[in-house]
Amino acid sequence: MKLILLGAPGAGKGTQAEILGNHLHIPTISTGNILREAIKNKTEIGLKAKEYTESGRLVPDDVIIGIIRERLSQDDCRNGYILDGVPRTLAQAKSMEDAGLTVDAAVSIEVSDEEIMQRMAGRRVCQKCGSSYHVVSKPPRKEGICDVCGGPLVQRSDDAPETVKARLQIYHTETEPLKGFYEARGKLKMVANQGSIEGTTRAILEALGIS
Repeated sequence: MKLILLGAPGAGKGTQAEILGNHLHIPTISTGNILREAIKNKTEIGLKAKEYTESGRLVPDDVIIGIIRERLSQDDCRNGYILDGVPRTLAQAKSMEDAGLTVDAAVSIEVSDEEIMQRMAGRRVCQKCGSSYHVVSKPPRKEGICDVCGGPLVQRSDDAPETVKARLQIYHTETEPLKGFYEARGKLKMVANQGSIEGTTRAILEALGIS
């Protein structure tokens, strides 16, 4: 199964992608992670991306799509994948479609802006491996320490209230229109926030017709 997870920043896309990937035995493809990996491995497209990131510019869509295509051609993606963090705009979605990067469903996790603000205040991220936690809904076994690699957990600067408001505004303007894009193709699955990680996972699996 080939999936895209949609939702506002803090809606739980990364957490649900990890759970769904384990359940379906398919990899989760995070744009940020594969971008860093391509740069580290010095692939042709990775070197192009490096030019932009080192100069503080946004990596253009054609480079992002190239890196995604490069990653999806690997053996572990033959039975499907979950895309997390891409597409972010209608232009990216259209570019992906033109490049033959198709999906079976786009799952939109619906969470109100008010709850997003509350969630982000408690979010913590591992400084070393990027694993995500929440002080209330997904605390680490040991406070301030990552369960996965033992790295320190920090609050990201973009989780500050003023930044979250700005990110939500960008989401509503640039990314939310993707729901209409996938709805028109009969691929949109709307999932209301269930109040718990487990409840939301069950709702997603139900929407996808998976037990």
